[in-house]
This record gives sequence, structure tokens and C-alpha cells, in this order.
Amino acid sequence: MQRKDFGAMACPIARSLERVGEWWNMLILRDAFAGMTRFDQFQKSLGIAPNMLTRRLNGLVEAGLLERQPYSERPPRHEYMLTARGEDFRSVLIAMLAWGNRHFTPEGASIIIADTGDGHEVDPILVDRATMRPLTAPDFALVAGPGATEALRHRLTAPGRHSVLIEPGTPLKPANAS
Repeated sequence: MQRKDFGAMACPIARSLERVGEWWNMLILRDAFAGMTRFDQFQKSLGIAPNMLTRRLNGLVEAGLLERQPYSERPPRHEYMLTARGEDFRSVLIAMLAWGNRHFTPEGASIIIADTGDGHEVDPILVDRATMRPLTAPDFALVAGPGATEALRHRLTAPGRHSVLIEPGTPLKPANAS
């Protein structure tokens, strides 16, 4: 069976999955956030075959989430540093961690998110950057953007969806506007 390519789909979730949706990629990024940068560190942490790790690291570099930087000339060795795009993925991993703690840890959380200032446990939520309001339905809706295909517009406006149809050309207030 041939793997489906999500990279050209109109949906930003599908495009994101093309870059990070394979589970090894998310675990490599998790370890990168924990400070790992070298091939042998990732391999030891994950127990992944070297050829598989090489493919995954190359894919994350191609996707612009990691950057390969030399740290030794003899023998030639590289470390993998998070890029700004990779750093932006931190909130996705934190959201997944909180969701996993809430739904898949009957024995209790193995990782707790804590405030480094006072050590108290935190429970993250996703908020709008401008208003700091939580992004919970029905207060917010998915809206077809300027790059949406007709099929995506149809899917977003199907009956029963928490979506809104905004006609093409209707001016929207930019996310960073006050």
C-alpha cells in the first residue's frame, strides 16, 4: 500500500501531519526539547534503529524543524538543534502531554507540567494571544481562510459543524490586531 502525501492538502492539520505526524518524529522533538542534540543521545533514548533515526532526523531537517550543525570534523559529527519552527512545536507537545495525562494515565501522571518559579503544577489551555480567552467551542469557530479549497469550505460548513462561512473577500481582523 502506498503512503498518502498530505503535504499538498489544503488543511493545515494535514500539512502539519506530513512533517511531524509519524510518532518517531514527535518523540525525537520531545527529546530535543529535553536538551538532546546528538544522534547517539536520540538513539539511546528511543531505542530506534540507526537507519530509521537517520531518515527521521533528515525529514525533520527538511521540514525546517531541526537544523544540522557540525560539532566535530574528525570524525565528522553533527548535532541537531531546534529551529524557530521547531520551537513553535513545543506548545503542541505540551498540549499532547496534558491531554495524555488527563485521559491515558490511570496509574497517575509520569510527567507533570510545573511552574519553574514556584513549582506548582499547571494545567495548560489554549488561548487567543490577543484576548487571552480560552479557545473553547462554541466561543470560537473554524473559518475558511483565503487559501481554502471549495472542498475544504464545504467540509467546514457542513451541518452540525462548529464552523462559520465567511464569504471570500470579507475582511477579517488579523489575529495580531487589537
